[in-house]
Amino acid sequence: MERAGSGQQVARTSCMMATMASVQIDIPHATLVALKLDATSAGAELRMAAAIKLLELGRLSSGTAAELAGLPRVAFLSKLGEFGTETFKQTLPEVADDSANA
Repeated sequence: MERAGSGQQVARTSCMMATMASVQIDIPHATLVALKLDATSAGAELRMAAAIKLLELGRLSSGTAAELAGLPRVAFLSKLGEFGTETFKQTLPEVADDSANA
C-alpha cells in the first residue's frame, strides 16, 4: 500500500484489497517439483494460467483476466503469446467488415 502522500491512491488500493477473495487449493509436492517452482511462484503461474484459459473460453474480459493474473491489462495482453494464446481473435468475415469500414 502507498504512503499517505497520495490519499486517493491509498483509498483506491484499500478498496481493491477489500474486494479480493482468497481461494485455497492443495497442490501435490510432486507437481511443484515437476514445475520447478516454489509454492508462491506456482500460485502466480496458476493464476496466470486460469486467467488465460477463462479469457479463451470467453468467461472473462481481458481486463478482468488481467486482474485475476495480477497484472496490468497491457502487460497481460503482451504475455498471451508466451502461452500460445492469440491477443486478438477475429474471424475472416470480421476482418473483412473492419476493412470495409476503415
